[in-house]
Amino acid sequence: MKPYQSYEKDATGARKTATEKLPAGIYICKILGVKLEEDKGFLKVQYDIEEGEHKGFFKKQYDESKDENKKFKGLATIWLPKDDGSEKDAVTRSIFAKWTTALEDSNNGYKWDWDETKWKGKKIALAFGEVGKNIDGNNIKYTECRWPLSVEYAKSGKAKVPEFKAYPGYNATGAAQNKPSDSFVNVSGSTAEELPF
Repeated sequence: MKPYQSYEKDATGARKTATEKLPAGIYICKILGVKLEEDKGFLKVQYDIEEGEHKGFFKKQYDESKDENKKFKGLATIWLPKDDGSEKDAVTRSIFAKWTTALEDSNNGYKWDWDETKWKGKKIALAFGEVGKNIDGNNIKYTECRWPLSVEYAKSGKAKVPEFKAYPGYNATGAAQNKPSDSFVNVSGSTAEELPF
């Protein structure tokens, strides 16, 4: 096979993006966009890190990706409450309220008024923790957004970094326990004009 000219540069970039992982921690973020998918029962919230040494982490990761199907990975999925009185819905309502109150407490003068489009441009603190999943028989570790909190609380030093979480099927010894679930998982996407959802 004949080598092509930009291979060394491409290989260096591929190694960097393949190995660069956001460390578990608490990060001050900015919401870049919100997309309501009412028929599917959730909001997609696109964000990026706004302060500190990892500022712009997800945009940089997106820009450096060589994958033709690349996706913006600064994305959280917030399930919409059904208001059906079920125990599952109580959890959904609690998570939804954590997002709205964290936004209110992080943005002076902002009050949640049932207009999710107003989240764009707002600051929020997000707690990221390492998780383990079994995907197609492979045990994978990565960092995901676990919950929101107020910027003030995040800066107080009292906020705890989430502990490692193993999803069903993940086995720390490396052997697959079972197939991964088909349930919805936070996935990559975006709403900014230059980035696809």
